[in-house]
Amino acid sequence: MKNETMKFPEGFLWGGATAANQLEGGFGEGGKGLSTADVLPGGKQRLTLLKSIGFDFEIDKDKYTYPNHEAIDFYHRYKEDIALFAEMGFKCYRMSIAWTRIFPDGNEQEPNEAGLAFYDSVFDELHKYGIEPVVTISHYEMPIHLVKEYGGWKSREVVGFFERYARVLFNRYKNKVKYWLTFNEINISFEMPIQGFGFAIQNEEDKYQTTFQAFHHQFVASSLAVKACHEIIPDAKIGCMILYLPTYPYDCNPENVLFAKQESRFFNNFCADVQVRGEYPAFIQRYFKEHNIEIEVQPGDLELLKQYPVDFISFSYYMSRTEKKEKSPEEIMQGNGLGGVRNPFLKTSEWGWEIDPIGLRITLNEFYDRYQKPLFVVENGLGANDKVEEDGSIHDDYRIDYIRDHIKQMREAIEDGVELMGYTPWGCIDLVSASTGEMSKRYGFIYVDKHDDGGGTFDRKKKKSFFWYKDVIATNGAEL
Repeated sequence: MKNETMKFPEGFLWGGATAANQLEGGFGEGGKGLSTADVLPGGKQRLTLLKSIGFDFEIDKDKYTYPNHEAIDFYHRYKEDIALFAEMGFKCYRMSIAWTRIFPDGNEQEPNEAGLAFYDSVFDELHKYGIEPVVTISHYEMPIHLVKEYGGWKSREVVGFFERYARVLFNRYKNKVKYWLTFNEINISFEMPIQGFGFAIQNEEDKYQTTFQAFHHQFVASSLAVKACHEIIPDAKIGCMILYLPTYPYDCNPENVLFAKQESRFFNNFCADVQVRGEYPAFIQRYFKEHNIEIEVQPGDLELLKQYPVDFISFSYYMSRTEKKEKSPEEIMQGNGLGGVRNPFLKTSEWGWEIDPIGLRITLNEFYDRYQKPLFVVENGLGANDKVEEDGSIHDDYRIDYIRDHIKQMREAIEDGVELMGYTPWGCIDLVSASTGEMSKRYGFIYVDKHDDGGGTFDRKKKKSFFWYKDVIATNGAEL
């Protein structure tokens, strides 16, 4: 249908999103070092390991498979894939750079030229089609050497290594990239520190102290990256990236309303407050006191955070969360990954994620009301089992319905007064799932013939959603 009221602002950045460790492959090629993502096995045991105590960051091929090593081979097929993105009409492409392609161990003095040259080629290919790169500096991976020798983000020294890495990127790509993000879903480390911090919690006793010290180091690193970006590329924009789950009370019991608000503020706003407002929020001080947390803050840290906040807020939105203060183990909503209880008004995906398009409008309004900075939806999508028909076609109407419903709510939020920069649905081409290491959990508009058992031809096929999204972009959201 066509509806002129559904058109988006001129210059709206339509595109798609991926991460280096989930699609590149090229394991060990071009001088690439070993990253934290490289040691995460495939299969549903990955999610258990991500939340486990004492993960050892070792590869055990006798016990596990490692799908990220090969992924979908974007490393060798990026020209083919970017041509498909261009055919859909992408205005931008959100991607990440693998830290270990640039600094294989993380602490070298000089970067790896082969890694830098690879991304030069990717950016050149994007610009050939007029596609603007949106680049995440750190997306769920860091050099294993920094984990084993320094303890990951527990160590203050890693801040300096990250700043060096970021400055190399800004200097090398200052004429090719004008949109940057610092840490992907920085707040995920509350739940899965292995992905965000590069360390596993060793015991419950020091969980709070090590978590918030690592967050402080990342906040300082983020501000140093903002500072460097503004110095080296004055016309560039650099943002944070938050995993946002609007949190509903289970009912109108004031106990549950208060609990839901506290949970939302803690998970959704803590990291954003520091990176956007440039200071620790007042509410966290009570939490620090109650959990005996005393983070080490070096002279000048707080001034740095205040002086160099991010320019915009990017975030992922997949689901909402419903909370009650007292809940039995049977009530906990397992599929959503971050707890809560079942919302009786919502349907779920095949992987148990609740589907809540209106929650995206709520998220956009909550973010904008709190911060009054431009917003960018850089992840949103439906993971599903896609069936290839005998004629090779893939009829993913369920994905079209999901994305259409979320786009409608973005438009409503814009009408509400929200300043929205763009939309990049997650996994615009099928890739390895971050949480489970599966290929069968497909998000893409483009099907990749790669399977959980490692088999497949890597051939690319256009799904029905490919042609639908092409029309959405061509009409700037008027035709859904």
